[in-house]
Amino acid sequence: MTATNQPIVQPPSDLARRLNQSVPRYTSYPTAPHFGADVDASRYRGWLAALDPAAPLSLYLHIPFCDTLCWFCGCYTKIVRRYEPVAQYLDVLRREIDLVAGALPDRMTVRHIHWGGGSPTILRPDDWRALTAHLARAFVSGDDTERAVELDPRDTTRDYVAALAEAGVNRVSIGVQDIDPAVQAAVNRVQPFAIVERVCTWLREHGIESINLDLMYGLPHQTVALVEAMVERALSVEPSRVALFGYAHVPWMRSHQRLIDEAALPSAEERLNQAEAAAAVLRNAGYEAIGLDHFARADDSLATARAAGQLRRNFQGYTTDCAPVLLGLGASAIGSLPQGYVQNLAPLEQYRARILAGTLATARGRALTDDDRLRRDIIERIMCDLTVDLDAVVDQHAATARDFGNAMVRVRELANDGLVRIDGHRIVVTEAGRPFTRLVAAAFDRYLANGSGRHSNAV
Repeated sequence: MTATNQPIVQPPSDLARRLNQSVPRYTSYPTAPHFGADVDASRYRGWLAALDPAAPLSLYLHIPFCDTLCWFCGCYTKIVRRYEPVAQYLDVLRREIDLVAGALPDRMTVRHIHWGGGSPTILRPDDWRALTAHLARAFVSGDDTERAVELDPRDTTRDYVAALAEAGVNRVSIGVQDIDPAVQAAVNRVQPFAIVERVCTWLREHGIESINLDLMYGLPHQTVALVEAMVERALSVEPSRVALFGYAHVPWMRSHQRLIDEAALPSAEERLNQAEAAAAVLRNAGYEAIGLDHFARADDSLATARAAGQLRRNFQGYTTDCAPVLLGLGASAIGSLPQGYVQNLAPLEQYRARILAGTLATARGRALTDDDRLRRDIIERIMCDLTVDLDAVVDQHAATARDFGNAMVRVRELANDGLVRIDGHRIVVTEAGRPFTRLVAAAFDRYLANGSGRHSNAV
């Protein structure tokens, strides 16, 4: 039995309190607080033009609208009561697609497409069809392209599911979060589970079998018993994957989170107990633990990628996407290229004005150094595999430095707590350390101590 598949060992409660530090989620490295204005529209255009036309692409399309505000949400979104702003945004988004595609060296092939938000389900079926048809004209895709969509089951209709199937969507992620009425009321996300069951039925009727469920722990009024009941009920619809996210309380970033009663939030120790209890239910049901917070059936591609050492991590979390280029489209969307990261303007008005002026909407980004790339690969392997061979990564980068100095001092401290094992230059996160994986990754983040950005807590 490998170290990353041993039965979970409960860390002492004092660890949960002592190590509940503020660290990034590492969906990129360097992380977004370290992006700067030196990467602008002109530089992004140059990066696009320099891409290998044979390289596969991934696309992320951001739909920044919802009809109700979930108080736990950390995404960039706007609440709308009318459809007109959504229709106007789609017109601008299509123009951005043309601008970005026109800056590429050729009509390039897309392997993964992910629609997120906000809520893509706010789109009317005909507008969904028009948007996907526009993408098909701008890029090359095929039957092997993964097309994934985030669904709010409260807005999803049978016609919308039919439109997804027509466009070749083959994976959906359904936001469940919690099933208890009191917890739902406390975060303004009232959603009877029967709605989720109905949407899953529709999806399977239309041939969409790969269904992910997003669940949360650490929400107000949650207990271990409630979280266990939530997971058991969620498994009744037989999802392919389950994402078990810890609620990130960051009211300094998302002011609407101040609407949540902080006194009702569980402590770090309670959060850890909830996460471990939920993980136990999932593992007992046959789901494999993937990285920090995902679970998948053995026949799911995420589990296959993990077993093959090909699991990746990007702005959407854990993924099988190995494309070297991710193009972010829409307000606030982030992209990743071999040269670095780019992020679009977030205010809708500014994004719209820039695109209508015929200019890319780049607001900021980060050009990567050789050291960034080396540390990014180390951090990604820790986050994905819960182990990393430092010598192997250094060799892959043809780097000369093998002494990570301060990083290893921190790793040894975590080893003293039983959260990692060190074997020469190989680091292995123990099962007791799995909930603290971000802390292990953070040891190799050279910017963290110098950054001004605040992050969610590690536990």
